[in-house]
Amino acid sequence: VDPFAAYLLVRGLKTFALRMQRQNDNAQAIAEFLAAHPQISAVHYPGLATHREHAVAKRQMRGCGGVVSFEVAGDLDAASRVIDACEIPHIAASLGGVESLIEQPAIMSFYELTTEERLQIGIKDNLIRYAVGIEDADDLIADLAQALDTAFA
Repeated sequence: VDPFAAYLLVRGLKTFALRMQRQNDNAQAIAEFLAAHPQISAVHYPGLATHREHAVAKRQMRGCGGVVSFEVAGDLDAASRVIDACEIPHIAASLGGVESLIEQPAIMSFYELTTEERLQIGIKDNLIRYAVGIEDADDLIADLAQALDTAFA
């Protein structure tokens, strides 16, 4: 193993628990905000009591992860407007970093599937996936709020 790569790995592992806790806390706060928003038709996050696997998640996990998926009221264009209006997260079909990322699965990570194939696996046109980072939760929520206001103005 390259010594510098090993050093970076060890260095990253020292803050891993802190980063994961922050992502879990941020994702929970965002999910709760979205669940109460009138322009959101569904929120998919196991940390919410309304999630079908909430009891299992609470039993098996210390946190519910840093990815929140949600459906905006409207269609593909409505979801695109929300994403385009976000200022903090980067638009990217990825996850796992310390920075927040947002994507529209229907036209990004699942673009090669037909509409019928996507719908069979639950990927609707109005679905947005938010891989929550370690930024300040209040900043992330304020950004989502302004993006939703802008998209549905």
